[in-house]
Amino acid sequence: MKIPYGRQDITPADIAAVTEVLQHDFLTQGPRIAQFEEQFAAYVGSKYAIAVANGTAALHLCALALDVQPGDRAITSPITFAASANCISYCGGRVHFSDIDPETFLLDLDKVRRLLELHPQGHFKGIIPVDFAGYPVNLAAVRALADEHGLWMIEDSCHAPGAYRKRGSEVHFRAGDGQYADLAIFSFHPVKHIACGEGGMITTNDPALYEKLTILRTHGITKNPDLLAENHGGWYYDMVDLGYNYRLTDMQCALGMSQLRRQTEYMARRQAIAQRYDAAFAGTSVKIPPRAADIYHAFHLYVVRVADRKGLYDHLRAQGIFAQVHYIPAHRLKFYRDQGWKTGDLPEAERYYAHCLSLPMFPALTDAEQAFVIEQVLAFTEQ
Repeated sequence: MKIPYGRQDITPADIAAVTEVLQHDFLTQGPRIAQFEEQFAAYVGSKYAIAVANGTAALHLCALALDVQPGDRAITSPITFAASANCISYCGGRVHFSDIDPETFLLDLDKVRRLLELHPQGHFKGIIPVDFAGYPVNLAAVRALADEHGLWMIEDSCHAPGAYRKRGSEVHFRAGDGQYADLAIFSFHPVKHIACGEGGMITTNDPALYEKLTILRTHGITKNPDLLAENHGGWYYDMVDLGYNYRLTDMQCALGMSQLRRQTEYMARRQAIAQRYDAAFAGTSVKIPPRAADIYHAFHLYVVRVADRKGLYDHLRAQGIFAQVHYIPAHRLKFYRDQGWKTGDLPEAERYYAHCLSLPMFPALTDAEQAFVIEQVLAFTEQ
């Protein structure tokens, strides 16, 4: 038995959706791209969605659309995949990591406020909060802080499609709905909620950013007559900006739409798996993920904290359970160490890293597999 921490679930319906595309005219820039964008925007509640090659491309395009320039500074969390910070570096900007809240593992907004108040207005240009593990950031609070200090905001929601925060009994906002963030991004890597092989999506409610992104993802080239200085005929196009080939294909979008149809079912399964873990670890030394009554957690990851993380990791691997660590704090990666970051700079992130382990969490995880994971975790931690 080998049990990974995450895995895609490909059904006959998914295969049929891709096969149908292969039997028609368009493999790349065909009609399913716009269909997927429309359906995904409806799912998260945004006005616009732009399908792109992957989550990293989505982040890079957001930084370009927001006109990040060499030397511009932006704030993000150290507990995230490196791409959340790298998108600023791609544009020649500088990343400043701010420490996490030890209860939620998200950016500690009090620490962000203190950081902003230490510098003059304009020192920082933007902020990239991360919906880590599927727990949605308080975007209303981030927006208020961003407006006070003149910051743009990119929500890294790769872990959180379907997540939301409530205000009373009503949904206040959904991850990626564009209500507070200028732009939000998602990933369709195989271990994410929606698997396209590779793929990503940007969501926004800003029509100007939407138009800019659609051009930037396709080499900066457009055939829109309103943007052409001259027009030689139906074939004519112009390159109006320096863009990239960050497009998603019809084949991947067909797979994405098929997967999207099952998200209600998949989210319910993720919740059930999380509740079973919660019950199993209650009263033990295993610390479970954060909870709050006003949060609907998307559970991309189920992260526990234990005293001997390395020991548990090795024990589980010996039993065929491939738990994972999310993440090595980004400020401790060599690229950012070379910029002056060092151990001790962000103590809460480092404390979290010393004890965190992501247990298997994916809809196709069977009850028997999960029972085995629980058995082995407790056999090691409670001995």
